[in-house]
Amino acid sequence: MNPLQAKHQAAVAAAQAARADYRAGKVTPTAGVAPGMTQANMIALPRDWAWDFLLYAQRNPKPCPVLDVVEAGAHQTLLAAGADVRTDIPLYRIWRDGQLVDEVTDATPFYAEHGGLVTFLIGCSFTFETPLQQAGIEVRHITDGSNVAMYTTNRACRSAGRLRGNMVVSMRPIAADRVSDACLISGRFPSVHGAPVHVGDPAAIGIADIGCPDFGDPVRIEPGEVPVFWACGVTPQAAVMASGVPFAVTHAPGHMFITDVPDEHYHV
Repeated sequence: MNPLQAKHQAAVAAAQAARADYRAGKVTPTAGVAPGMTQANMIALPRDWAWDFLLYAQRNPKPCPVLDVVEAGAHQTLLAAGADVRTDIPLYRIWRDGQLVDEVTDATPFYAEHGGLVTFLIGCSFTFETPLQQAGIEVRHITDGSNVAMYTTNRACRSAGRLRGNMVVSMRPIAADRVSDACLISGRFPSVHGAPVHVGDPAAIGIADIGCPDFGDPVRIEPGEVPVFWACGVTPQAAVMASGVPFAVTHAPGHMFITDVPDEHYHV
């Protein structure tokens, strides 16, 4: 086995071990876990809402880049052999009529309640964080061991059927002289949100207080750093809330599905 094959096998083993931990009940944000392996957001919807969401994702590919669709009644994905989308995410959110009603570590009972759930796995910006770090760009929430900061913006997504809502963004503070590098590196990963949607003034995209994220944890911004905002896969949860979706299961923000697919698979 050559060194590249050995490195890949080790990375896949790390992803599998992380999923096993989450299936056993471990809860932690997944940023920095199994570095080099693609992570994904998740939303599961009843069959009669799945078409609306697929159209919503197609019309809004920046925040909702679909990596896989698990058909109604199935629980496996080609992105991770042997994984179960009902159990292998650290923390799930349960939604009824657009309201968050519970957070659980095992969504199996809710899939049983709605046997026809269609599960969507959506690209996540955690995927390009390893390349950012490899380029010497600090990812602050990984440094500090916190969740990434996420905000609902004033940028409306294009509606589809019964779904509407505004874009959610994640924020990473970047040294001013490395912003262009961060844009270039992340831009090479269009299937996992790609380049930032905004750089600088938070108020310009409707964020009144950058110290109070709508999802995740506040992230410190040091002198000489600029807030940089990427489209975020929590955007479907904003649509669930805005549209009053009768029932949905999602990942908890920052608690992703870790796949067996290497980051470079989505590099263009």
